[in-house]
Amino acid sequence: MSDYTPLRSVLYMPSSNERALEKAKSIACDALILDLEDAVAPDAKPAAREAACAAAASGDYGRRTVTIRVNGTGTEWHDDDLRAAAQAGPDAVVVPKVGSAAEVQQLVAALEAAGAPDRTTLWAMVETPTAILDALAIARASERLSCLVMGTNDLVKELYAEHVPGRAPILPSLHTALLAARAAGVAIVDGVYNDVKDTEGFLAECTQGRQMGFDGKTLIHPGQVEGANTAFAPSEQAVEDARGLIVAFEEAGSGVATYNGKMVEALHVESARRTLAIDEAVRALG
Repeated sequence: MSDYTPLRSVLYMPSSNERALEKAKSIACDALILDLEDAVAPDAKPAAREAACAAAASGDYGRRTVTIRVNGTGTEWHDDDLRAAAQAGPDAVVVPKVGSAAEVQQLVAALEAAGAPDRTTLWAMVETPTAILDALAIARASERLSCLVMGTNDLVKELYAEHVPGRAPILPSLHTALLAARAAGVAIVDGVYNDVKDTEGFLAECTQGRQMGFDGKTLIHPGQVEGANTAFAPSEQAVEDARGLIVAFEEAGSGVATYNGKMVEALHVESARRTLAIDEAVRALG
């Protein structure tokens, strides 16, 4: 069994909405972000914190990765959020606008001081120019950090001089974060697509994200889950090619290996094995 954890579809759910938390138990997403930040009004945050922590500790979400997004460092809710989330023991605590390796280390220290179990990791949201420029240092700052989450809405707000269709102005930032995640050996998920009625545009952005190298996509509506799951899972052809490539390499021994007329090197085998690990993990979800 592969130890790869699928993160094809990562769905934000407002923790102030009891019905949403209940519905999330039946949604076929790979991961949930129980949100205490943007989706929750200031006067509802204490109750939402309690609800999110109860949900994360309940064990009612099956095989889904369950995370809690706290309010950012420096806000009036952050310390209480982080302490409560650590004690609830979700799969991860998601922190917005992480800007430096030092902040990652401070967050990890706070989680550990609050009694977070070893299995609770940190997901850092990358959504500012500073975070992009320091992405590698952030990704390598702690073994407890397991994922970078792109906050593309904030990046757009920071970088767009004027509205431009598509994501061309932020593509260099996305590539930088991807390189950092791969160099550090952590997962990375793409930002949200805001127009829930634009299915064609959403699927196109999923395809773009998969081709770029993201592990999955953050989502704002359950209707986006199926598309993300399909886009970020290896196709049957990709799995077949991965198996064939590995066999060709192993049969060649110390000789030159080819598959479908193309030379096969160790780096291709590594990529093929990753494809098979992802496919195995996805199939295990049922």
